[in-house]
Amino acid sequence: QVQLVESGGGLVQAGGSLRLSCAASGRTFIIYGMGWFRQAPGKEREFVAAITWSSGTTTYANSAKGRFTISRDNAKNTMDLQMNSLKPDDTAVYYCALAQRNRGRALLEGQAYDSWGQGTPVTVSS
Repeated sequence: QVQLVESGGGLVQAGGSLRLSCAASGRTFIIYGMGWFRQAPGKEREFVAAITWSSGTTTYANSAKGRFTISRDNAKNTMDLQMNSLKPDDTAVYYCALAQRNRGRALLEGQAYDSWGQGTPVTVSS
């Protein structure tokens, strides 16, 4: 079993920044990739960003490109999401997810992942 714990969410004004972190523990000796998703009130969950564990290849949603940066620390089994120039539309609960192996699904798809965190809320005020 893998446990994921997110941190770093909170309230920020539009234009501000937040850094989210996700710590993985448990059976983490095999990781293919990790990602961030978000779900706003009344909306479906959507992909934000992902990173492959071995090469560090990143993928971003169009809404995140140029503003968000995903990174990982292989030694610590942690993943971060630096979010800059935040907008009210970024308000959501942010979830981290972990894929232990390549299931043939792109990391922007939720079905690619084995484990999910509980989420950390981000609120951006205008």
